[in-house]
Amino acid sequence: MSASLDSGLSRTPQTTSRQQLAELRGPGVVPRPMDARALAALAANPGCRRRAILDGAGVDKSALAAKLGSPAPFGQSQFAIVRGNSFEAKVKADGGRELLRLIGVEEPGEVSVPDLAAAGPEGRVARTALALREATAAGAWALLDHPLLALEVAGSPVYLEPDAVVVHPDGGWTVVEIKSFPMIDGSADAAKVGAAARQAAVYVLALDRVAARTEGARVAQSVLLVCPKDFSNVPTASVVDVRKQRSVTRRQLARLTRIDEIARALPEGISFDVVERTAEELTAAVECVPHQYAPECLAACELAFHCRARSREAGAVETLGRSVRGELGGLTTVGAVLAAARGEAGDPEDPAVAALRRARALRDEALAGVAACR
Repeated sequence: MSASLDSGLSRTPQTTSRQQLAELRGPGVVPRPMDARALAALAANPGCRRRAILDGAGVDKSALAAKLGSPAPFGQSQFAIVRGNSFEAKVKADGGRELLRLIGVEEPGEVSVPDLAAAGPEGRVARTALALREATAAGAWALLDHPLLALEVAGSPVYLEPDAVVVHPDGGWTVVEIKSFPMIDGSADAAKVGAAARQAAVYVLALDRVAARTEGARVAQSVLLVCPKDFSNVPTASVVDVRKQRSVTRRQLARLTRIDEIARALPEGISFDVVERTAEELTAAVECVPHQYAPECLAACELAFHCRARSREAGAVETLGRSVRGELGGLTTVGAVLAAARGEAGDPEDPAVAALRRARALRDEALAGVAACR
């Protein structure tokens, strides 16, 4: 890593960013690590400072949402987790024979599987980088099972653990993503494949950092997605191009405000300690951080229902979707939109206002025609 939590700015010389985030999370609370799934969701909504600071501080957003009275009724079931773990174990069994077959290697003995064990996340990241360099220099096949990669996001390090990375004899590195949803007749659910591609793109970005310091290495801009074939438990694979997702994710992550800057803007004494703080205190703390709600958050953020309720109370047009918000320009509330449509407010020269009034006129005309036909 080129930077760590200790390298950020602070309010006082004695208070480091690491200590600051620990205070926000709660001194006795174990931080919740950010993974590739959360990072992909954060990159999809880079303007949300609330999610950025909560994820950066390692706050358990599920527990926070429950204490705020807006629990998120989504997430993987225990059955899905067990099924996913079981399928991954099958794919990697017998030295990864099935996985290697999907890659095109018929004889597992030709592939090295380096030991990536090390003390602490920093040690595992360093051991992974060393294994990648050694495998690339050897010019042979290598399979890295659950390597640990690091990526700096908004000034803080994030540790990422892909299912596997394959090193090719020509120096190519390929991310392997193993999912338990089925691939029927060679194709899988588009939404699930898209989510897997966004997650894998984060791993590709992290691998790019290591490849930049490894002679002869190149990271494939496509990933190998391994899923059950049809309705069986037999693994099959598909190559998924993640160039678009990688580009979008890199651009969005670069736009994220540094977490220490968000923390410095908070009032003194603010804490998201779900153990020690009351629901009223937590509500006040959460409302101190600006958020950017969109309906897509409901499938990606544990606090989405709380943010949606606040957006609805404020009459914010964001509750109608990003595309609608973009079309309405300076009309930021539902009340302002309705007033503009009725001709009670708004500049007639504004294209959004003109479109709303035209839509209202067409609606009134249509209703009048229906009434006349009765």
